[in-house]
Amino acid sequence: MLPSPKDLGTLGYCATAEPPNEQNVVEARLTCEVDVDRLRRNFYATSSCGVCGKASIDQLRTKADPISRSFTLSRPVLWSLSDVLRKGQAQFERTGALHASALFDLSGDLLHLCEDVGRHNAMDKLVGHYVLKGERPPELSVLLVSGRVSFEIVQKAWMAGVCFIAAVSGPSTLAVDLAREAGITLVGFLRGTTANLYTHPRRLD
Repeated sequence: MLPSPKDLGTLGYCATAEPPNEQNVVEARLTCEVDVDRLRRNFYATSSCGVCGKASIDQLRTKADPISRSFTLSRPVLWSLSDVLRKGQAQFERTGALHASALFDLSGDLLHLCEDVGRHNAMDKLVGHYVLKGERPPELSVLLVSGRVSFEIVQKAWMAGVCFIAAVSGPSTLAVDLAREAGITLVGFLRGTTANLYTHPRRLD
């Protein structure tokens, strides 16, 4: 984890699929006094590795304050977002097998869209687009994801300062709990002119 984008030297794609791993070998030895059953996993992780439990939310609470930002998104604009997302998914049209994450302004105009086989990677690409420019995602924006909303998706939106998430599919229970804690408006099953509103309804007009 880097504290600032300035600490990042460079970015690039791996030239080979399987680079040498001589320097990536770790030898771990446990002493007899270690009680493995007593250890708890009480930290949150990145990407799609999965987390659960109250300890994860408690640790996130120490990293960011709940988002209190106020704005309203009209329902007609919300209904239009999924169509715009689908039309912007160039690779999905070719393969039929990619997820997407996109940011929209409050008028429903597409700001940026990223695709990937993994929905978490698509989200990382979207946030990374702004990080590489030395910016944060616009405060008055709506995140739309093509799949379901996991705890990690909400976590990443919270860290990026995005306070409105909509999804074509549904959220997990822990995602709803975290969105409520983070002050994030969460909408799921956005299809046509119907959707489920789970948290902080004040931002939907």
